[in-house]
Amino acid sequence: MGTAINDKLKEIGAIIQDGLDTEGVLHILRLLDVPAYTKELMEDMTLYSELLPLAREMPFTSVQRYLHFLWDALDKLPICINANFSIRFRRLIAGRLFKRCGAGFTAEENFRFNFGQNLDVGDFVFLNRGVFIDSKGGVSIGNSVGIAEDVRIFTHSHSEASHINREYRPVTIREYAKIYTGAMILPGVTIGEQAIVAAHAVVTKDVPANMVVAGTPAQVVRERKTEGKSGDELDHVWLF
Repeated sequence: MGTAINDKLKEIGAIIQDGLDTEGVLHILRLLDVPAYTKELMEDMTLYSELLPLAREMPFTSVQRYLHFLWDALDKLPICINANFSIRFRRLIAGRLFKRCGAGFTAEENFRFNFGQNLDVGDFVFLNRGVFIDSKGGVSIGNSVGIAEDVRIFTHSHSEASHINREYRPVTIREYAKIYTGAMILPGVTIGEQAIVAAHAVVTKDVPANMVVAGTPAQVVRERKTEGKSGDELDHVWLF
């Protein structure tokens, strides 16, 4: 990996570690070659998530606001295409913003969430392009989980009698589970250890460990074909 990338990431990491303020964010934007962004615009910024009802109960700190901003800003820039930079940049943000972020975390382009502080992520988790996690009710992702393109995870629902009334229920994805392309996981669901959710399945209830579910609504179709292997033996390695 080039010295220029390492030096840039080291400088960004130091700024984030020291605790972000307005000047720190503007410095990082300059390192990312962002066109001029004024201090006044930065200090007057409101994130979309801050307009959501939960933000009244769980207001963002200024640091959280800036970390969310930098996460989304990256994907608007050409440098996001450089995986050597962007994966490590997202790790720097996640390490400070998430409730927990384990080692080896990998997130591809356009992974979106609304309350990063409600994400609990284990080691060697992989999130592919276009994943959306509605983390308002809390989401826990175990070690070596893989989530494919365009998966949607929701943790809240609305009353049919009043859209204002909401119910929040956490989603849990246990270790070594795999969620395939376009699947949707609804509030309150637990995906068991080493389970597999098939592409475009809509998961409305808990998935037992080591089982494969498919369909709308998702149903158990068979046991996972592990050939007697478990845990790290399942080779949940996403990128080399």
